[in-house]
Amino acid sequence: MVDHTLLKPEATPSDVAALCAEAHELGVLSVCISPSFLPLAAGALAPGLATCTVVGFPSGKHLPELKAAEAARAVGDGATEVDMVVDIGAIRAGRWRHTECEIAEVRAATSGVLLKVILETAVLSDDEIVRACVTCKELGADFVKTSTGFHPAGGASTRAVSLMRSTVGDTVGVKASGGIRTTEDALAMVAAGASRLGLSGTRAVLAGLPESMG
Repeated sequence: MVDHTLLKPEATPSDVAALCAEAHELGVLSVCISPSFLPLAAGALAPGLATCTVVGFPSGKHLPELKAAEAARAVGDGATEVDMVVDIGAIRAGRWRHTECEIAEVRAATSGVLLKVILETAVLSDDEIVRACVTCKELGADFVKTSTGFHPAGGASTRAVSLMRSTVGDTVGVKASGGIRTTEDALAMVAAGASRLGLSGTRAVLAGLPESMG
């Protein structure tokens, strides 16, 4: 269930190599890295591990066509999963046509690749979260995701995860990401409905699992 994540701006190639090695050791589902590191991961990642990257990250303030181009390049560079950030300001302003356009364009550029849409739920109202989730589902996104982990308003919350899950049902995944630092946090997100977790402190979280779950 875990996307083993390294998106810090100061990350180095050696940091990414270490992340890939640790991902194999820990038995996670994927690594989530910045687009510029995709060629490095292609040679460092053990078979069977998915390669996730981000688009329009972290602000979402990129034109839809640029997000689509970035996504297409990422797929060409080996990404098997893409996490895109929508323009949160457009949602808050009620510019739903813009939101639909950017999701549709990135979806078209990532045919055959798993697409997650990051909503930055900490700054959205419940009604905005619900409508955004419905939009993502209608446009063919595979997952809705809580947050980038970079916004000062905060990251994932069990309340947001529960709302997202109740909105999308069982056919779309829910990824909780941002501020999940303990085993208790992670288990709470899963109980609320998360089917994927974005973790940067994966080892510490997994170490706290009961033996029956580890």
